[in-house]
Amino acid sequence: MIPGTALNLPDLLAPIADDMKAVDTVIRTRLDSQVVLIRTIGDYIIGAGGKRMRPALLLMIAKALGYRGTHHHLLAAVVEFIHTATLLHDDVVDESSLRRGRSTANAVYGNAASVLVGDYLYSRSFEMMVEADSMRVMGLMSEATTVIAEGEVLQLLNVHDPDVSQERYLQVVRYKTAKLFEAAAQVGAVLAGATPAQEEAAAAYGRHIGTAFQLVDDVLDYSGDAHALGKNVGDDLREGKPTLPLIRVMETGTPAQRELIRTAIQTGDADFAAVAQAIQATDALEHARRAAQAEAQAARQALAALPISVYQKSLLEFCAFAVNRDR
Repeated sequence: MIPGTALNLPDLLAPIADDMKAVDTVIRTRLDSQVVLIRTIGDYIIGAGGKRMRPALLLMIAKALGYRGTHHHLLAAVVEFIHTATLLHDDVVDESSLRRGRSTANAVYGNAASVLVGDYLYSRSFEMMVEADSMRVMGLMSEATTVIAEGEVLQLLNVHDPDVSQERYLQVVRYKTAKLFEAAAQVGAVLAGATPAQEEAAAAYGRHIGTAFQLVDDVLDYSGDAHALGKNVGDDLREGKPTLPLIRVMETGTPAQRELIRTAIQTGDADFAAVAQAIQATDALEHARRAAQAEAQAARQALAALPISVYQKSLLEFCAFAVNRDR
């Protein structure tokens, strides 16, 4: 268990509550378009909520390092736009029908519209980045979007492959999920004029927290309920994605358990209850939780480079929240 009180998210975000409201205003303003369908789909997916962890990290890091300007609101909105674009595209690729407790945009408006609005959000985000007038920020965010795209392709290559190793899977996590957390935190440090050591610490914090979040998502896919998670429990299995609990059963399970998981990954059509039972019969979930806790602990250690403040305290508490949450 990571030390610290796993507060609920509103409590953790309390020090930046006004900043988050300002970011929401930027998001609403910049989603405006003369093309009605763009506004409609943008409002639909942004309005679904979500944790807004990535923009929150940017704001929190910037404030922790003494930033006093306003570009952090603009760039936090950029981060949320990029994240939203990836969600729109992911749901099309994965043929998902439920996200954040309601139908996905592609299920409501169709695949073509979702892909194109995702493209619009990418384009809008780079247009907004120009306003920050920082080539360093532009470079970091451009690299991040490239790495995320590489992660998407790597994940595609892993689908229905029961021989994916932990190393291959963790590479996908670092590229596809953790990279935007990393970039958001690092941009917050750059905005604040951080020292090179502080900037690297912020990037490391984001990278480790992002990895921890994904690993806990892996656990929740086999231990949570669909209402709490806001998505269909077992979706990763049905999509043939070899996540860490499945990989662990392939490493340590009985021959029958390994064959069950192999078939499930290859076909995406196995008995979910039987797979869940095999996972529960091994240390697969605990193994994934331990991996998440190690990432969260590494994130805590990175924060030693930041000055003590209410913002640093919240960042520390994020580490407990990341691994102890149930959704």
